[in-house]
Amino acid sequence: RIVYDILRLAGQKGVKTQVGGGIRTLEDAKALLQRGADRIIVATAALRNPDFIRILVERFAPERVMVALDARSGEVQVEGWTRGSGRSPPELAQLFESLGAGWILFTNIDVEGLMQGIVLDPIVEILSAVNIPVLVAGGITTLEDIDLVKHSGASGVILGSALYRGKISLVEALKMVE
Repeated sequence: RIVYDILRLAGQKGVKTQVGGGIRTLEDAKALLQRGADRIIVATAALRNPDFIRILVERFAPERVMVALDARSGEVQVEGWTRGSGRSPPELAQLFESLGAGWILFTNIDVEGLMQGIVLDPIVEILSAVNIPVLVAGGITTLEDIDLVKHSGASGVILGSALYRGKISLVEALKMVE
């Protein structure tokens, strides 16, 4: 219910939204997109059943479907980061691109929330593997980190701890990407 309230308020203000977490069925996806989400983010369900992404893309359009790949030590993790998938982010990014996903969200959980900066190599690897837009999360601590990600070719960043802890101001971050 709270997510739907946020989507309604965002829509009233013209704010674009993307929603992830717990999207397991076509009905889940449809409900979120019909209630105003611009894009859905699918992770565990995509890894359990990659064809689910093809179905979502056919039903809703590639630009509305993002696959989240959360990696630890070069291996994509599933089920809330509790289990390894046995596959690398570039390998899975290519698979989901081939199934029609319009976006990849790459999170390097080795540095997520640690406030120690990004690790650029895994970002470059995934960007080199696909031709679809990639958003990057994990380790972004400074404006310089945003600049590095921007110049790597990524389509954007997701800020978390640095924003919450006041290390980066949203106004400064937005100015960097204008």
